[in-house]
Amino acid sequence: MNGLEIDLPLAAELVAFCFATGAVAGLLAGLLGVGGGIVVVPSLFFVLGYAGVDASVRMQVAVATSLATIVPTSIISARAHRQRGSVDDGLLRGWVPAALAGAVLGTAFAASVKGPVLAAIFGTIALVVAFQMVAFPKGLSLRSELPGPAGSRAMAFLIGGFSSIMGIGGGTLAVPTLSLFSYPIRLAVGTASALGLYIAIPATVGMAIGGWTAKGLPPFSVGYVNLVACAVLLPTMLLCVKAGARIAHTISQPALRRVFGIVLAVVGLRMLSSVF
Repeated sequence: MNGLEIDLPLAAELVAFCFATGAVAGLLAGLLGVGGGIVVVPSLFFVLGYAGVDASVRMQVAVATSLATIVPTSIISARAHRQRGSVDDGLLRGWVPAALAGAVLGTAFAASVKGPVLAAIFGTIALVVAFQMVAFPKGLSLRSELPGPAGSRAMAFLIGGFSSIMGIGGGTLAVPTLSLFSYPIRLAVGTASALGLYIAIPATVGMAIGGWTAKGLPPFSVGYVNLVACAVLLPTMLLCVKAGARIAHTISQPALRRVFGIVLAVVGLRMLSSVF
């Protein structure tokens, strides 16, 4: 895209697609506490390919831009869930330091590996989580309570690390992980939406710095973060995230898990097909 004439019909088509993506991502951010990244990353990946962005940086741009959009949507989603009493501040305080450390290391990895590696990781983890959510719609419980402080921090570290690598909110991994320990689904969703903010901020900064000298980036990029895509995605994401949070409190828990799993399965298969 750099240095090429702008194809106005193509540009208009891409803007329209990003607006639609933002609406769906916003709904999911509020509904599932996932920050919208589970929709934004694969959508941007294929949109950027359609627009001719170099394959060597396509996945990094999708991941970084998704992380940037998660910051404001997580704030709004977490606030909406907090108003309904579904954010566990005690768990959040215990998890944030470890999640931040994981996000920093995960971002360093994401900024340095090839795009297909990120796509393969994204697709594989999405399918694993999807299987758990669809196969066990009423929840799969390994224990009746969360592990001790060391085990809980280790979980938060891994969630922060893999979330930053995948460009997603912490909820994609935090919600099913918490469910394994009999944690209430709505409380898991609300707490995960808040956790996503603490993962997205350092990860976005890291991807901007890590891609500062990268070649083949689309115009108006700050490192791997594309400002144009952010500007198009955010309005509809912000408008729809509150609606998603309201819907989350009207859907049965098994139905919420099925929706979560089906979305992840479709996205995971699509990403893996792009690699292989």
